[in-house]
Amino acid sequence: MSKALSGKTRLEHDLIGDREVPVEVYYGVQTLRAVENFDISGSYLYDYPEFIYAFADVKEAAAKANRDLDLLEPVLAGAIISACQAVKSGKYNDQFVVDMMQGGAGTSTNMNANEVIANIALEIMGHKKGEYQYCHPNNHVNLSQSTNDAYPTALKIALYRSITALEKELKLLIKSFKSKGKEFKKVIKMGRTQLQDAVPMTLGQEFKAFAANLKEEIERLQQNKKLLLEVNMGATAIGTGINSDPDYTPLCIEHLRDITNLKVKAASNMIEATSDTGVFIMNSSTIKRLAVKLSKISNDLRLLSSGPRTGINEINLPAVQPGSSIMPGKVNPVIPEVVNQIAFRVIGNDLTITMGSEAGQLQLNVMEPVIAFSLLENVEMLMNGMKTLRIRCIDGITANAERCKELVMNSISLVTALNPYLGYEVSTKLAKEALETGESVYDLILKQGLMEEERLKDILKPENMIKPRKMNL
Repeated sequence: MSKALSGKTRLEHDLIGDREVPVEVYYGVQTLRAVENFDISGSYLYDYPEFIYAFADVKEAAAKANRDLDLLEPVLAGAIISACQAVKSGKYNDQFVVDMMQGGAGTSTNMNANEVIANIALEIMGHKKGEYQYCHPNNHVNLSQSTNDAYPTALKIALYRSITALEKELKLLIKSFKSKGKEFKKVIKMGRTQLQDAVPMTLGQEFKAFAANLKEEIERLQQNKKLLLEVNMGATAIGTGINSDPDYTPLCIEHLRDITNLKVKAASNMIEATSDTGVFIMNSSTIKRLAVKLSKISNDLRLLSSGPRTGINEINLPAVQPGSSIMPGKVNPVIPEVVNQIAFRVIGNDLTITMGSEAGQLQLNVMEPVIAFSLLENVEMLMNGMKTLRIRCIDGITANAERCKELVMNSISLVTALNPYLGYEVSTKLAKEALETGESVYDLILKQGLMEEERLKDILKPENMIKPRKMNL
């Protein structure tokens, strides 16, 4: 993401000492050190723009509150506010270069935001980058804040928005499953339990069940994301509010609500809110539950399409790419497979989030960066995975109706539908004989005179086997 640099530099300094910073970049010395220290994951802040924009929201709200309290003079506050809004335009995404995996409880991320916003503000006021006497990353952009309240607040806002986008994609996928359920409503097939023949159903019922299974997750996502709206702005370092004005928190929250159009509220206990990360566990578990369901559905799609000649072969998945470098004509269920793998990653990240949350000590949890990285990655992967599953798989599925019907009529499990009429013992004997002789249950019943053909046909009508019915015993 880095732009070509001229080789010219500006001199900046911090606690550690002086450093030459490329003159073109908007970040400063502390960001530069973080880039050097944390070359870890290959995933950077610019890979998660929603997180960047949420940070800009937080910094804008803080600047407005500090302006209202006469802690920032209006021109300087205005420049910072304008800089925050410029960040949210996406123009400066490539300046957010810190690795998502970092030590320091998110300080590197916070300072990356502070420095970029300060240098944009300096240019707005007609100064050069690095002339921090006019707008300082810590003294002005970070005024009345700490990483320990700005970082988790930005993360919660970013997650809330990301989960909202995830819900929209999930609704589209549910709609696709419902559409297929309608399309396949007359395709009779054999249901299975424990990978063995069970009782008849329709392929439409199966796909409608997929839709219903996923629809439950909409409510869970909406329920748990609301917990993200409780923030600790004004807590500063540990929740005591040191270096902030008594009126800062309500003002900042009010501005944050206006800026984000979200019902953000201040935590009732700032010390507890600064050290606790339980809200991330709750949302991670909900996202994991969705991933598990998607993986199970993907397993089913792979089974139902298996073959095509030697498997179940009840449905055809769209052929999206050749399946083998050695076997001509082979096409694999690659889309459900990638959804499976996304789910495995989400499940692993959920454990990481759990361990990161457990690792909090005393008044702070320094593991929030790995929690943030894991959660944001999970949402992005699932969103992309569901879109891919919908467009490249579900929408193009076709049914092998004759194959489905053939499997039903040849299944020994038809005796289950006859059990109320012939009794369990007779039905068991028929099933055993059909298995041993290879004859169909239908033919054996007629051969042994156990039921008249007209009545047998009525009982075994597809529409009579896929739902409850009054029985004339």
